[in-house]
Amino acid sequence: MSTPAREQDVSTLTSFDEVYDRHVVFVWRALRALGVPDAAIEDAVQDVFVVVHRRLPEFESRAKLTTWLFAIARRVAKNHRSKRRRSDDLADVEEHVRDERPTPYEAAVQTEAVALLERILDRLDDDQRICFVLMDIEQLTAEEVASLLEINVNTVYSRRRLARLEVNRLAAHYKRSE
Repeated sequence: MSTPAREQDVSTLTSFDEVYDRHVVFVWRALRALGVPDAAIEDAVQDVFVVVHRRLPEFESRAKLTTWLFAIARRVAKNHRSKRRRSDDLADVEEHVRDERPTPYEAAVQTEAVALLERILDRLDDDQRICFVLMDIEQLTAEEVASLLEINVNTVYSRRRLARLEVNRLAAHYKRSE
């Protein structure tokens, strides 16, 4: 999958389909970083793009398109997380326990690494997790993250530093417990 265009202006996009094609990966990753469980990620992406489809003609380009998409994703993620908390459904537990696909050794190692990273990310403070994921995984600059989150750049750096310390601590903890 390709990375979304960072500087893409909505005025150069001709249709909703083009906005979707260029930014669906960004929205998916943002929702995951915002704590939407895998079982609900497709629904959350759809919810984001339903809003985008309805509101795209109203978008005035005062901010970058990715900033606008992230704001929508943030609200959708909050709604999905609150639905999850109210649910007593065991599907979330089953999702983390069962993996029926036989895989080669390399794929198993990668799967375990991703699962560990997700467990670690889920234990981070929301603000720290967002800064860490956007900077260290999505490779956004601190200035871009500050703009997306509407916070000071120094706050972004501080949250990322604290997140890195916690990620290292949790990784060491998981390594010891194996």
